[in-house]
Amino acid sequence: MHYKNKQGFTLIELLVVIAIIGILSSVVLASLNSARQKSRDARRISDIKQIQLALELYFDSNANYPTSTAALVPTYIATNPTDPTTSAIYTYAALGSGTTCSSYHLGTTLENTTHTALNSDIDASAGTICTNGGTAFAGTDPIYDTKP
Repeated sequence: MHYKNKQGFTLIELLVVIAIIGILSSVVLASLNSARQKSRDARRISDIKQIQLALELYFDSNANYPTSTAALVPTYIATNPTDPTTSAIYTYAALGSGTTCSSYHLGTTLENTTHTALNSDIDASAGTICTNGGTAFAGTDPIYDTKP
């Protein structure tokens, strides 16, 4: 008897390989989403620190904080950074009395509610807003917030 040597894969072998590839791709996509979330939070924290530096430069020049972060552009910061997900400007409140803005409260909401940066932020309560100084907000977690 002479048997013909068949080449190729059976249908079962192909289905097993496709199932394994599907499982591996779902694992990779899940970890990729986590990495994207972490990178967006890192950008938010970096943006807040960048705005904070521009606010201090503004204060050194004007002996007062601005009533909005738009006043920082383009002299103290190239552009006003925005949240990577919503494209909204970060929450800012100029604090003081009347037209004297002697302090500020700056913050953003992080996606990862257990981010280690939330352990070192100030968690400030809402303060007294100077004239046209924005809206007061409480910096309770998951809001990453800073003050001078």
